[in-house]
Amino acid sequence: MEKFDVCVIGAGPGGYVAAIRAGQCGFKTALVEKELLGGTCLNVGCIPTKTLIASAEVYASAQRAADFGVEISGEIKPNWDKMLTRKNDVIGKLRNGIGALLKSAGVTLFGGRGEFLSRKQLMIAAGESAGIVIQADKFIIATGSEPLIPGFIPQGNRILTSTELLSLPKLPKSLLILGGGVIGCEFACLFAELGVEVTVVEMLPQILPQTDGECAKLLAKQMSSAGIKIMNGTPLSDIKCTARGVSGKVGDETLKADYLLVSIGRKPVTADLNLAAAGVKVNQRGFVEIDDNFRTSAPNIYAIGDAVGKIMLAHWASAAANNVIKTLSGKAEEFAGEFTPGCIFTSPEIGTVGKSEEQLKNENVEYSVGKFPFAALGKAMAIDQTEGFVKILADTKTDQVLGVHIIGPHATDLIAEAVPAMLLETTAKELGRAIHAHPTLGEAMMEAAHAVHGECAHLPTRRKH
Repeated sequence: MEKFDVCVIGAGPGGYVAAIRAGQCGFKTALVEKELLGGTCLNVGCIPTKTLIASAEVYASAQRAADFGVEISGEIKPNWDKMLTRKNDVIGKLRNGIGALLKSAGVTLFGGRGEFLSRKQLMIAAGESAGIVIQADKFIIATGSEPLIPGFIPQGNRILTSTELLSLPKLPKSLLILGGGVIGCEFACLFAELGVEVTVVEMLPQILPQTDGECAKLLAKQMSSAGIKIMNGTPLSDIKCTARGVSGKVGDETLKADYLLVSIGRKPVTADLNLAAAGVKVNQRGFVEIDDNFRTSAPNIYAIGDAVGKIMLAHWASAAANNVIKTLSGKAEEFAGEFTPGCIFTSPEIGTVGKSEEQLKNENVEYSVGKFPFAALGKAMAIDQTEGFVKILADTKTDQVLGVHIIGPHATDLIAEAVPAMLLETTAKELGRAIHAHPTLGEAMMEAAHAVHGECAHLPTRRKH
């Protein structure tokens, strides 16, 4: 038996950050991981998809080089093998970096699957460290999630989750995507840019149903312009898989493709932890139940990240990890989870934080809207990426910023400004007073803030009398 102050289960963006911070704070720390450092995000999620998207964007830019006065001779085509090699290189470098950070923080790493024996004991039930029993004063569950495959989906080599799609040996000619959420839309844009024929089926009335409606509608328009077929409002049924492809029906129409990507949700990885032995409660879907401080029903055990089913984003998990370690260090502070930005790496990108117009209407909150289009921005014209806008929602009475929604170039970077602004309860007036550099894409935030009060110099505004 090995004794520790803190034992973290899972080495994804929640778990490894928790372990590093615990070690840095002087706790004797153990980290248990059954597969690879970095978890889903680094190995089969955020990083590989964004690396491939970057390759697709370079390919798309090369095809449009003549528009910028650059002549490229010869055939321009995507090399999928080299894209995969680059993706794997990026993953490897980052994974090695995590290992080095864990070592520098004095964290002891155990390879294998952990299983609770009691509230204070965990056994490595399988893997290279099998048989070792870890005793710890505090445990942090950070085991993440995995793709959800409903029972009506048949099994077959051509029916894939995001994990398998990231390692296809060659580019398919056609791809059918079940689910028009974040994952489905990102993969649709990625593969369409590489010349794949893509169809997205979303049973709800619009794609990205949890996103600001105006942003979702514009993205759907842009995806359609890129050749992506979007079918809303009707489920995919009668799904069949053969050695040569897949098929399914949407209403009376039969769809066929080389592969089917199933992207309709994720489920927690908690079933094999023997949580009952530790007195940790889960809900009907298997997500760990926590209080506002990430404490489970067992007072010495905490849970963070996808395993709790709140906001299933890597940066939320990392922030939760920091919050828990502060609590364990006697420096507890309020968690600002309501200001978690959502980033969607489609073409164009979407960045969002706070309330949407739909939510504010449902809550009967009076709000003002300031919106500025990238088409009116010099930098956007210079880089020839003018689709989209920045939209700021502010409380009509107090002028406090309640939500910011961006669709357009580098939206996932630009949204970062809105997060501390909202955390500090900034008003639209104050955001507009902050001088933004010219010419930059960030100016759109300032202009949208001015537009909340009809004071935008770069939009047509009626003269006051």
